[in-house]
Amino acid sequence: MINIPECSVVVITYNDAARLGRAVRSVLRQSLRNVEVIIADDASTDDTGKVARELQRRDPRVRYLRGEVNSGGCGVPRNQGVAAARAPYVMFLDSDDELTRHACKSMLLEIERTGADFVTGQISRLYEQTGKTARYYPALFARRRTVEGIAREPEMFLDSFSTNKLYRAELLRRVPFREDMHYEDHVFSTALYCAARRFAVVPWGVYLWHRASAESETRLSISLSLTDMSNVRSRIRAARLSDDILRENGLGDLVHERQRRFIRQDLRVYLNPLPSRDPAWIEEFVSVIHPYLADLDPVVFETVDPLLRVCCSFILDGRPDELLVAARSLNGPKAPPRAAVREGGRTYWGTVADERREITSLRMAELPYSASRLRHEAVVTGEGTLVRLAITTYDPFGVLAATPGWTAFLRFRNHRVRLEPHEPDGGNGGYLSEAAIDLAAIRHGRLGFESRYDPVIEIVNPDGRVTSDRLLVDPSTAPFGTTILWHEVIVKAEGTAAFLRVLWRRQGLLRQLPRLKRAGTRLLRKVDGPEVKLRVYKGLISVLPPRGDLALFESDVGTGYTGNPRYIYEELRRRNAPLKVVWSAVEARGDFPPGVRLVRRMSWRHIWTMARAGYWVDSHGMPLAYPKPPGTRYLQTWHGQGIKSVGFDAPDLRADFDGPRATWRAAVDRWDALVSPSAEFERVFVPSNGYRGRLLRHGSPRCDVLVHGDREAARRARERLEIPHWSRVLLYAPTYRDRAKGSGQSVRADLAAMAESLSGDWTVILRTHPVERFEVPEHLRHFVRQAGSYPEVNDLILLSDALLTDYSSLMCDYAVTGRPMLFLIDDWDEYRRVERGVYHDLPTIAPGPCLTTTEELIEVLRDLDGTTASFATKYIAFRKTWCANEKGHASAKVVDAFFGPFHAQAPDPAEVWERALSAARHPSRLPLPGRLR
Repeated sequence: MINIPECSVVVITYNDAARLGRAVRSVLRQSLRNVEVIIADDASTDDTGKVARELQRRDPRVRYLRGEVNSGGCGVPRNQGVAAARAPYVMFLDSDDELTRHACKSMLLEIERTGADFVTGQISRLYEQTGKTARYYPALFARRRTVEGIAREPEMFLDSFSTNKLYRAELLRRVPFREDMHYEDHVFSTALYCAARRFAVVPWGVYLWHRASAESETRLSISLSLTDMSNVRSRIRAARLSDDILRENGLGDLVHERQRRFIRQDLRVYLNPLPSRDPAWIEEFVSVIHPYLADLDPVVFETVDPLLRVCCSFILDGRPDELLVAARSLNGPKAPPRAAVREGGRTYWGTVADERREITSLRMAELPYSASRLRHEAVVTGEGTLVRLAITTYDPFGVLAATPGWTAFLRFRNHRVRLEPHEPDGGNGGYLSEAAIDLAAIRHGRLGFESRYDPVIEIVNPDGRVTSDRLLVDPSTAPFGTTILWHEVIVKAEGTAAFLRVLWRRQGLLRQLPRLKRAGTRLLRKVDGPEVKLRVYKGLISVLPPRGDLALFESDVGTGYTGNPRYIYEELRRRNAPLKVVWSAVEARGDFPPGVRLVRRMSWRHIWTMARAGYWVDSHGMPLAYPKPPGTRYLQTWHGQGIKSVGFDAPDLRADFDGPRATWRAAVDRWDALVSPSAEFERVFVPSNGYRGRLLRHGSPRCDVLVHGDREAARRARERLEIPHWSRVLLYAPTYRDRAKGSGQSVRADLAAMAESLSGDWTVILRTHPVERFEVPEHLRHFVRQAGSYPEVNDLILLSDALLTDYSSLMCDYAVTGRPMLFLIDDWDEYRRVERGVYHDLPTIAPGPCLTTTEELIEVLRDLDGTTASFATKYIAFRKTWCANEKGHASAKVVDAFFGPFHAQAPDPAEVWERALSAARHPSRLPLPGRLR
């Protein structure tokens, strides 16, 4: 190599011939070509040297260093590599891991741009068994920034790795690695943070940390050899040395922050698998870790996770048996305690109110019934196909005591067994029950299935609400199994928390089923694929006339019974119109009322119904490629109006691509009539979609109920979502972000901060957009009710006292109610300029305050009446723009205008009698909600 490299990557290795080449190639493939690879071999005894020399022979950028004697750690080879490095910048790589393609170049540019002493980037764990990756401490790397010393961001102590960083070489020569210990990374990182006047943080992934699917004990890295008690002692030594380094460098005020890192990261490493350790190991672990924890100032424990704090208290009290119970709640089902105490509005783990064991912030004692937490521990035995369970159910928060008349069931997938729990004499706070399940009696569906499921205990209250939790089992429970109908069935303890899991796996010839199924799928696509269906459909509409008494309805592309189509349909039913109405649905759903005829969307029956229906009614668009049959009339009701760009102005169609635009243009040309809720809708929606047909200017059928009100709907929603009668309700309905669909980024309010300030007065209903993916954390479910799948948004509107949104079209419907609206638009500039685009300046026209922080939102909600009163004039103008036509009779007017003046008719008595007789003879033919025909 002639030129001085820009970056030296030190790859340390020991007896890792199989993976060394992969690591080195990840460096040689870097987009920064002027790199050197220094392989620092710690005296390997396998073929590592041979592999290294071959890599060196093939590429002059590779250099090979070999130690004479194995050092037993990582400090020696890293220091040797640094001493040999010729570049001004250095990175480290372990031989079982990889660098991402642009790691060197991107961090080199960042260190030169910022003048930092080192740059640190995101580590991703790569699980080799599944190929999936998971970012490590993603919150630390959420934003790109330069930090003027560790005192500015002591949270960065969590980033104690040496391998996800690019360093100035001269800094490394001043801060070498310890060579006499394990976990030298921790000591090195502390010294590095003390020495660095400035460091940079980048949010992109730079390092792939491979987690092998199955390594032998001899191949486990130092950090994964957790069963060896010397490993624990090494971590404690590294922790003490790190604390001393901070003090010696005048940063003693940061010692508490680094010690919190020890609890959150180092201690957690041992607590996660602790349930699977034997009692002797746990007892020794407590005795080894106790002295270090006992030296910590109690203030260190105050801000750590409550369950970790509980575990620490049991270590400090020398109670390994209680530590084992608590450690099983850290992972997996995150089970509640066996017992809890509530005093003064606070909740404590155990039977006494010990401040060290306060778990109030987890809010487990405040959850609604269907989300409430019970702890089920089971002893499981198996014989042949029979599984026997002895179950102890703990009710730490008094849920069962407060719910007389409850019943308990054990569910194995779709097989349910009634339990008879009883309290033992003397009482230990638990209910005992027994059950036996014959696995051969469980129906799982078609022959050749494969599945896994976790049995649960269901507790049903007299109102029919269900709360359920998985079963914890002894981690030492040996897996047992049997064979049932060419399937191997295994019952086992799963995960570090050890909960019960059942696996069904194919055996014998059934193992070939996936291959045969794939072949069958390919064949089916040829005879049953979308192209075939479209050709058949076009043939049908060319020879068969549509039926004037058949209508096909669809809402939200077949996902529900809601929106304008629902209310038009109900008006037709009210009039007993002589129409057979069929609804298309993507799957069987229980939110369709009894008597509704359903057809599975894009099935052959659906194709046939589309071809024969004399009327189409929907809220989004019938399948785009399907032309409307000659003679069929198509009513497009659409699903909202508002400030967002739509049609050819929207992101998915504004680009100048002929295909999608032509397809949508043809789809719009099918419409015979369009429901127009307002003049503003006509001004914006009609030209942006190129619509030239008839407009029905009567308002939105879905808004009729908002005009008239429906107390029963509001009561139904409050009951279903388990919202206390005294609580005010905030409906939070953010819209999705086109560039981040399904990411959860639309939920921009800090729900935790809101819960802390408002949970005594308010309950939030979170109504995310159907394309969004967001799961409310358990500790917020006492305050937030997730309602993205609630079947009818109007019920939520009628229940709520105020709306919080950003750019959702729901604002226009909500304005019909006259209730307060708030707008959280912290990304307004990005949304209007880069993201979706808008037709209106929301801050100018909004009928409520436009907010940019959760703190502002909380303040407004505390004085909602006073704040919203100041927007009365804007509210009137907003309603005039979008709600002027909402008079409460849009459904009737639209039916009259599109279908003709069907008047309410009494049903034919002979037909009613015939239906009753048929139902009596054939009760199985009664229409079921959500049943697909």
